[in-house]
Amino acid sequence: MDFFKTMNDINKIRHPQFKNTPERPSGRKPNWIRVKAPVSKGYRETKSLMKDLNLTTVCEEAACPNIGECWEQKHATVMILGDTCTRACAFCNVITGKPDKINLSEPENIAKMVATANLKHLVITSVDRDDLPDGGAEHFARCIKEVKSKSPNTTIEVLTPDFKNKIGALEIVVDANPDVFNHNLETVPRLYKNIRPGSRYYHSLRLLEKVKELNPGIFTKSGIMVGLGESKEEVIQVMDDQKSAKIDFLTIGQYLQPTVHHATVERYVNPDEFSEYKQIAYSKGFLMVSSSPLTRSSYHADKDFEMLKEKRMNLLKSA
Repeated sequence: MDFFKTMNDINKIRHPQFKNTPERPSGRKPNWIRVKAPVSKGYRETKSLMKDLNLTTVCEEAACPNIGECWEQKHATVMILGDTCTRACAFCNVITGKPDKINLSEPENIAKMVATANLKHLVITSVDRDDLPDGGAEHFARCIKEVKSKSPNTTIEVLTPDFKNKIGALEIVVDANPDVFNHNLETVPRLYKNIRPGSRYYHSLRLLEKVKELNPGIFTKSGIMVGLGESKEEVIQVMDDQKSAKIDFLTIGQYLQPTVHHATVERYVNPDEFSEYKQIAYSKGFLMVSSSPLTRSSYHADKDFEMLKEKRMNLLKSA
């Protein structure tokens, strides 16, 4: 069974912005990005835990190809602030529309999940909430603080929206002191108008740069997708922009079309090209680089965090 085709069929009504958009199928996926449907015991246990605590995961909402592997290992990325996004990016499978009220029990439920699953590393992300005065920043902070209170040894990574036009929102999240602050640039500047129309490339870049200014001890992380029509030169320019913003960790993965109404895959990038991007990025001085067809922002986040700490320590020793 093709997991992506199954999700495609289920989620046709999730995106009202595509109501009158013709189908734009991307064609057959190459063998190197095919995955099996998740069926393991660990997967079912993780799914049950999330359901019992009324928690949403980006793993499900975004139809992540790694869900089977990650949930088998009790690693899930919690998505706060509801399951409905106020923006309509052409690459994203998350529901678009008018969000519900914030679930005020969410921070406590997340802390329960972390304690129950005995997580060493937690990833918290969210939909865009342009309807809220702070974009949901205070709710992010409450979630971080609640987990730290109940599980002080658990490290926390946040993957936030851009908080566009929300003065002071970034500072609220940084003051809660997550261990990793992630915000994805998603694609190259030239493609923003069509792929990420509600966002601005240089605003996102500045957001990450400001995190380092506010708290140099927080690791910063950002990712892009390839296969959307970008050139190699544009990808390398994004790397240079990220280094200028002092980003520690770069992720590069293959864009996969969630439904036939989303942006088309222009090209399936060969694994050898991902390896080349990885070598180039390391040569530019990134602490960590994950570059492969199935790389996603939170894939292996727990192991990557340990490596980040080790690499920073070695860097400081050699200085």
